[in-house]
Amino acid sequence: MTIRHVVTWKLAAEDAGERKAQAAEVARRLNALDGVVPQLRSIWAGANDVYPDANWDVTLVADFDSVADLEQYQVHPAHEEVAGYIRSVVSGRVAVDAEL
Repeated sequence: MTIRHVVTWKLAAEDAGERKAQAAEVARRLNALDGVVPQLRSIWAGANDVYPDANWDVTLVADFDSVADLEQYQVHPAHEEVAGYIRSVVSGRVAVDAEL
């Protein structure tokens, strides 16, 4: 079984340049979790590059072997540090966790 965790954020900054820089920083911090959080099977995060006025700003796709692994990732100190930064710059979040 694989659990795919997909999260997309809308950033709070009204200035397009600031929003783009923050999206890149969110993606960089999330991608840096690769090899740090042992429960992660794979991780990819990226900033939106197309249609910035219509699309949300940054997306995460992460795969786990189980729901238990996803839950351990959620409370891992490295993830909690990244999540704290993300909460400080976002205005909205949507997520889907699906079994593949």
